[in-house]
Amino acid sequence: MRPSRNMLALVLVLAAVTVTLVMLEPGQTTVLALPWVGLLALALVDLMLTIPPRGLSAAVDVANRGFTGQSLPLALTVTGKRLPATLEWRLTHGAGLGTDPGPPAALPPGAQPKLYIPLSLRDRGVHAITHLALRYPSRFGLFEMLPGWPLDLSVTAYPDISPILSGAIQAQMLPLTDGARASKLRGEGSEFHQLRDYIAGMDPRSIDWKRSARVNRLISRETRVERNHQIILCLDTGHLMGERLGLLTKLDHAMHAALALTWAGGLAGDNVGFYSFGPRPHAFLPPRPGRAAFGHIQGACTTLPQDVDETNHTLGLTVLNSKLKRRSLVVVFSDFVDSTSAELLVENLAVMQRQHLVLYVTLRDPAITALMRPAHAGLDEVAEAVAAARILQERQAVLDRLNRLGILCLDTAPDRLGPDLISRYIEIKAKEML
Repeated sequence: MRPSRNMLALVLVLAAVTVTLVMLEPGQTTVLALPWVGLLALALVDLMLTIPPRGLSAAVDVANRGFTGQSLPLALTVTGKRLPATLEWRLTHGAGLGTDPGPPAALPPGAQPKLYIPLSLRDRGVHAITHLALRYPSRFGLFEMLPGWPLDLSVTAYPDISPILSGAIQAQMLPLTDGARASKLRGEGSEFHQLRDYIAGMDPRSIDWKRSARVNRLISRETRVERNHQIILCLDTGHLMGERLGLLTKLDHAMHAALALTWAGGLAGDNVGFYSFGPRPHAFLPPRPGRAAFGHIQGACTTLPQDVDETNHTLGLTVLNSKLKRRSLVVVFSDFVDSTSAELLVENLAVMQRQHLVLYVTLRDPAITALMRPAHAGLDEVAEAVAAARILQERQAVLDRLNRLGILCLDTAPDRLGPDLISRYIEIKAKEML
């Protein structure tokens, strides 16, 4: 319990009146004491009519797991013989969780009214909820009642796989998987399937002239799309990937897209591996069939640390290049500040591109793009717009340089990363770039 603003205002007014009367009538001590006695009596009556904190009890119920970037409904149940009309709440929890107390909430009708509080999951890992505090006004508004209860709850935040569970990735992959099945019948693709007699109307380029000469009739080669390519997902965990774009960090956005691509690779019949690096290389998971790889990669992403030091691209990409013995699609999720800081990144990607197909993925910051369109044409806004344009110009120069080196680039917004990455993967498979 503590005095409210109304109580403090009354005390200040009475203090000012008391000082004025003392200066005008020094001897009227009885008259001076009457307002204070009245205020004390009003406070006692207010406390007698107010619901005491010990007359309330509260229970909190929340799911013990969820996906980063999403919210869980936390149910707050308040019980007692009498309940306040409105109350405010506050939770003490780990930094990886987020809550917005908002304005005072009215309790819904019922014997055990429940309030549903959105609990946002900001970071991966286990996060504790340790205390619940309520606040409601006294009957006359002179005091604020502050009951509280210790809590022993925990919520585990996992990388987001909701697009996989919803079937969105399966729907996006349908053109590729259907095309792969059809190509097995039509004889298109790059992987040998079988020999068959040549029929008029078939592509003459499919004729196998050596075998035709042996049997003295035209024989054609039927091929199909290769389905066991090797994909390596490479995540940069350096301090630049710790920047938040919206609710999540760049690393979490990249992680969710990597898991989506792992599932898509499994649907397409490819083998998927995982690698991460920051100041030093982290563990390498060798490629395996996508469905079997998904659980291992999901576990690695759940415990993947966020480094606070600068990324060593030379060491990280050199170690990865030494581990790959077969031509692979290497998807590198990383970031850079300007063209100068991107030099080592470009050089090492160029070395890897000589043997592998490299797809460089980076996230576009919507805040920088918004600065280029200021709402007001003031001097500060114009200066910010010029600086933002210069940053985007240097960024585009680095991406253009990567494209000239034969490295594929994907620069997209955080909310479009997953679908755009899978679309680029489908394009690579359809063009048989591997």
